[in-house]
Amino acid sequence: MKIKLSQLIITVLLTAISSFAQTKVSGIVLDDTQLPVPYANVYFKDTNEGTISDENGKFYLESKKTYTELEVTFVGFSPKIITLTKPVTYNLEVVLSEATMLKEVVLYTGKTSKKDNPALDILRKIWERRRKNGLHMFDQYQYDKYEKVEFDMNSIDSAFMKRKLFKGMEFIFEHIDTSNVTGKTYLPMFINEAVSKVYGDNTLNKTKEIIDGNRNSGFSNNQQIIAFVKDLYADYDIYDNYLKFFDKDFVSPLSRTGINVYNYVLADTAYVDNKYCYNIVFYPRRKGELTFKGNFWVNDTTFAIKQIAMSASKAANINWVRDIYIEQEFDVLNDSVFLLKRDHMMSDFALNKKEDSKGVYGKRTTLFRDYEFNIKKPDDFYTPEVNYYDEEVHNRSDEYWEENRFESLNQDERGIYQMLDTLKTVPRFKQAYDLVATLGSGYYQIGNFDYGPIFSSFGYNNVEGARIRTGGRTYFGQNDPWRLEGYTAYGFKDNKFKYGLSGKWMVDKKKRLILSGGNRRDIEQIGVSLTATNDVLGRSFASSSLFSSGSNNKLTSINFSTFSAEIEPVKNLRFLANFNYRTLKAADPKLFSLDYWVDPYDHSKGTESYTEQFEYGFLVDYTPGRKTIGYGVERSDVDDNYARLYLKFSHGIDGLTNYDFNYRKLQFYYRQPVLVGGFGRLFTTLEAGKTFGSVPLSLMGVIPGNQSYFIIENTYNLLDYYEFVADEYVSLHFEHNFNGRLFSRIPGLRDLNLREIIGIKGVYGTVSQDNIRLNASEIIYRAPEDVYWEYHAGIGNIFKVFRLDFAWRGSYLDIPDANKFTIKGVFGFYF
Repeated sequence: MKIKLSQLIITVLLTAISSFAQTKVSGIVLDDTQLPVPYANVYFKDTNEGTISDENGKFYLESKKTYTELEVTFVGFSPKIITLTKPVTYNLEVVLSEATMLKEVVLYTGKTSKKDNPALDILRKIWERRRKNGLHMFDQYQYDKYEKVEFDMNSIDSAFMKRKLFKGMEFIFEHIDTSNVTGKTYLPMFINEAVSKVYGDNTLNKTKEIIDGNRNSGFSNNQQIIAFVKDLYADYDIYDNYLKFFDKDFVSPLSRTGINVYNYVLADTAYVDNKYCYNIVFYPRRKGELTFKGNFWVNDTTFAIKQIAMSASKAANINWVRDIYIEQEFDVLNDSVFLLKRDHMMSDFALNKKEDSKGVYGKRTTLFRDYEFNIKKPDDFYTPEVNYYDEEVHNRSDEYWEENRFESLNQDERGIYQMLDTLKTVPRFKQAYDLVATLGSGYYQIGNFDYGPIFSSFGYNNVEGARIRTGGRTYFGQNDPWRLEGYTAYGFKDNKFKYGLSGKWMVDKKKRLILSGGNRRDIEQIGVSLTATNDVLGRSFASSSLFSSGSNNKLTSINFSTFSAEIEPVKNLRFLANFNYRTLKAADPKLFSLDYWVDPYDHSKGTESYTEQFEYGFLVDYTPGRKTIGYGVERSDVDDNYARLYLKFSHGIDGLTNYDFNYRKLQFYYRQPVLVGGFGRLFTTLEAGKTFGSVPLSLMGVIPGNQSYFIIENTYNLLDYYEFVADEYVSLHFEHNFNGRLFSRIPGLRDLNLREIIGIKGVYGTVSQDNIRLNASEIIYRAPEDVYWEYHAGIGNIFKVFRLDFAWRGSYLDIPDANKFTIKGVFGFYF
């Protein structure tokens, strides 16, 4: 037999790193016809150490102990015991034979919701007791917690190590290891450790975690990657009906709705740590749904979980994730209280789900100890800190970590910090790291300056023609107390320079008292949002006319200056006061008019096309449940699955110039995401507003149209710009994403992992007679007094990156040249 050198190298490497795992075995479970047996039990004989074969019958099992026998079982087949002649046995083929005689065994096929299924009787008792076990048995609780998060490149082989990409970085392969879940080789690239104290009060339904020590190496200054890590490993409770991972809601095997998506089988009974337990195997009924396969051991008297191990179905409708593996162990206190002792989660990320494709492991291990109960804290103890950052917590000594870790790092983990610190000095790695950071943030960092956003460098519109833009911001880190930002742009058709400048300074870090100001002179598309913001350097829709439909010449030349002060006295509750100055005029009077009558009752005094307005205002912004990254003047959201209530009041001051107006404007915005019982997520958006006083078109509320070929949130797909105007309006949007729940039940579609989206939008509005009389532009005021509405249906996750929507107009169909149907799309990377 001829052995390749690469195979020999891999064998030597695997042997050299196997000292931490004494027994390793992988293989496939087949039946007599050589078909795979999915969800078979595979465990070391006479132990509780085991796993479940996947939907293709494949398995991998590893233990730090030495075992010589492997047992494989599945309902309807005779158990099979395999003798292991060596510590490492790969590519084992296990063939199960149908049982010739069954005693007191009930076979289940298809749905297992039969009344005489003992597994379901046990499951119902778990439901009854799930809020009476563990920490729920006490009014108050507290415990110590240690968490370790690690990211690793996986599927490392000799060919991969020889790539030119790693020239000068060969030393990193000294830290290669093998996963005890998948058996794949991996190379650590990031590690984060945290030690904390957790407090909870069940009577108040509040918790608080105080971090005592935290450190990481690898990506400590990249807020996009840090945000990804934090979102990736959110807390979860296996007793909850739904477990959220990667912005998806998986059905828990302990869910009350679990019998609709899982099959359950009572597989065994045994003593686990001197507790008599039932072993229940569960696996999904259908492909494509967000479910798991695995097994759990549950106590026979308290019906509390003692151990659970589960992995996501490989056919689950989730992108870029090849495997999710979860394992939890519970300790027993006073013979009846089951408390979480260890929680391990591992995810395998890859561009595709092929076994041999390269990817990245994300691993989190959390340990719990020193539980204490019924020690009451003052109610204000649980009030969350608005913006607390302790530098000392993030700079603990090596001696601190040696003393406070719950378990020691293994040899490879101990070397990660030194290896990553050395890696950062390698120019080739720094170049690759900078590229990833630039694509994630949109900025290219040069010292303490971020150049960008690079995706706004080029644009086009009817007034400026081709447009180029360059700019940047200061960036010392994600906790910067101040930031300056600016840009300049040039249009080759109008031959004019534009610019924008802004600055922010956090005066009080604890209450997030922030002073900010800026000035912007540019070409803008007015009327792309009902609810106005004070972002002086916000997105410019005027530059996207290259990808627009219909006439897009209603552009405005603006000069906008603002100064504001904001404070966050309570976490996620923000108050802001601002003073603004703006001038507005048509960017090209030959194409568009903003004219208004000097005297609406005496047209002989002529018209004016220029508006110069001073304005002050106040707003309240409440975002319960919002999670952010960073403690600086700017923060990044972890995700968008939080509610938002936004109330804004503005007062326009007249008499300061010859081109101003006296008005008061009130605006309200409310957005709420809702999980709908495993059938995806519903997003509801309500906007309402009213302008008191007479204002010209430049200050009027415009129902936001969308003349681009792309989906833009909170706009109307079939409306052109300025098709409807209103000084009083109510807008309501509903959009539901089923996350593939319906397509997963249709043969031929389930394997495509497509996702269904439906939505409906409507708006009601009026225009006062005073504003109609004031108007002298060519725009004829039309308000949606009979309610304009449209509806859409979409298909998401096309090729994993594209969504396509089909939209239909529901009213005002008789308007000349009305758009009655459109197709719009959007690109995005989503799990």
